[in-house]
Amino acid sequence: MTSPAALSPAEASARLEEFTVIDVRAPGEYASGHVPGALNVPLDRLPEAVPALKSASARGSLLVVCASGVRSTRACEILADADIEAATLSGGTSAWERDGHGLDRPAGTRAVWPMERQVRFAAGSLVVAGLLAGRRLPAARWLSAGIGAGLVYSAVSGTCGMAAALSKLPHNRAPRGATDLDATLEALQR
Repeated sequence: MTSPAALSPAEASARLEEFTVIDVRAPGEYASGHVPGALNVPLDRLPEAVPALKSASARGSLLVVCASGVRSTRACEILADADIEAATLSGGTSAWERDGHGLDRPAGTRAVWPMERQVRFAAGSLVVAGLLAGRRLPAARWLSAGIGAGLVYSAVSGTCGMAAALSKLPHNRAPRGATDLDATLEALQR
């Protein structure tokens, strides 16, 4: 499989009006700041959005965005398997903002850590907890071993079970009043 086309923030910004921009982060991450005009289709919900994205891609180019470029690259691979061509934003919204491009932030939303940071925090905390608890109860060290094995599997497979679990937490869900996936899919098919 070939890698998806990757656009720098400068390239994407210069051509932004040509793209339907799809942000594959969790709704809470999306609400804390996204590329102007981006629609939110979380990575774990991407398969159900394929028909709408196929329709949108027939009308123009797709640009897939996440925080760093990792999830958007994975999304482009999923879309390629469905014969949908899409490009990814190199470095994600982090690079976009670092290069001086603005992010849309709905009024009243609070910042949510990027999913990669949430995973590192949760994994690190569980490893330390397992080691500390292991001082009194040696079997607790298996928690640290399990988290380490999960991280290795995540790196090898390109998936992350911990990210999938963390995306279900209330702070990673869409804030009240935000559009839901059904409304996004309807907008994509117009």
